[in-house]
Amino acid sequence: MRNLVYAALSAASLLAIAASASPASAHQDRYCLQGKRWGYPGNCQFSSYRQCMVSASGTEDYCGINPGYASRERGRYR
Repeated sequence: MRNLVYAALSAASLLAIAASASPASAHQDRYCLQGKRWGYPGNCQFSSYRQCMVSASGTEDYCGINPGYASRERGRYR
C-alpha cells in the first residue's frame, strides 16, 4: 500500500512539473542582460528593468529591451 501511495505522489509531482513547463510559460520577458559573456540578445528572463539591473550589478553587463518583445509591441500599434 505504501508503494502505491509513493507512486501516486510521484506521478502527481511529474504532472505538475510538466504542466508548469508548458510552451505558454516559455516566453521571453521584456528585458535582457547583455554584455561580453551574454552576447546578443542576451539572457532575456527579466520582466522588469530593475530585476535586470540588480543582476547586472557589479559586472560589466548591462540591460536592454528584448528585441523580440520590442518588435511584437511595435506591431500592435500599426
